[in-house]
Amino acid sequence: MQVTTGTVIDGKIVIEGAPLVEGEVVAVLSRGAGEAFTLSEAQEEDLLAAMAEIDRGEFETLDEVMRSLPRRS
Repeated sequence: MQVTTGTVIDGKIVIEGAPLVEGEVVAVLSRGAGEAFTLSEAQEEDLLAAMAEIDRGEFETLDEVMRSLPRRS
């Protein structure tokens, strides 16, 4: 697993650095215009650990999260 950055050009994400493998499944985090997106080494390690948990199936689906939320009366 790797973390990389890119820029949207003509509606496509152009990755900086080493190219990704064709057909690779990716997750995209987007920041708003004018917002900086930088991670400290510790934050990057946390993000990679969280992504590894997802790869192992250790996550809750949207349906599970929605069921756990309190209902409005």
